[in-house]
Amino acid sequence: MQRDQLADFLRRRREAISPSEVGITDGPRRRTSGLRREEVAMLAGMSVDYVVRLEQGRSSRPSTQLLGALARALRFSDDERDHLFHLAGHQPPPADGVAAPARAGLVRMLDLLGDTPALVLSDLGEVLAQNRASVLVAGDQTGFSGDRRHIAFRWFTEPAVRAGSPPEEQEHHSRQLVADLRATAGRRSGDAAVAELVEHLRAASADFRRLWAQHEVSVRRADRKTLVHPKVGSLLMDCETLVTPDLRQQLLVLTPADARTRERLELLRVLGTQEFSTR
Repeated sequence: MQRDQLADFLRRRREAISPSEVGITDGPRRRTSGLRREEVAMLAGMSVDYVVRLEQGRSSRPSTQLLGALARALRFSDDERDHLFHLAGHQPPPADGVAAPARAGLVRMLDLLGDTPALVLSDLGEVLAQNRASVLVAGDQTGFSGDRRHIAFRWFTEPAVRAGSPPEEQEHHSRQLVADLRATAGRRSGDAAVAELVEHLRAASADFRRLWAQHEVSVRRADRKTLVHPKVGSLLMDCETLVTPDLRQQLLVLTPADARTRERLELLRVLGTQEFSTR
């Protein structure tokens, strides 16, 4: 526990938040910048004395429940909440498992990439956004619900999805998906969404159970794969994955690996979108 840093952080964040942000009327006689300590105590459901001792660096180590209450009372961002937990000597709580919308900066990058196929994915393999070039290559991947939101679930449970990859590459792709999910499960230990996805995959696919039992771990960063398109045939693509600092979202960029693929992508742009039968 870093008492002095924790005290300074809490005091400065309390002084930086306005009463109106937490639904408190800011009257004309108010002299305190930000919130008063008794207001923080009220919002967090703890004693004023404990808030005072925290800000003076005299407290015992707060529990994770108290830290969570303080983070909510002071309207902390995820980064600020995690920093608070670290200062108090605790591991931050796992994320809630719900995929956030694609980050605005990543969506702008999709537009800037133009004719280069690109997607934004969550770390559980949910496609959050695509550019038009990606839809031309792989179809619209953003409209699924339930377990089918996850690429790995569709891959292991729907034969039509595997048909988009040559038979000789399917084992490699299966191992990649499972190893990447293993890495995410380790990073998000205790996350109910991850545990549920793994449980459902184990129940639905013997192939997944076989690979999961091997405990291979590998974060997807770069790869070369062949996509079998129903209109233009095989596309040999180099895949580069760029991740956000919190590892929760990925920008996947696909570039043609040979001249034939470049020519087929040009033809595909002329032919337009393809309605896939995998939905």
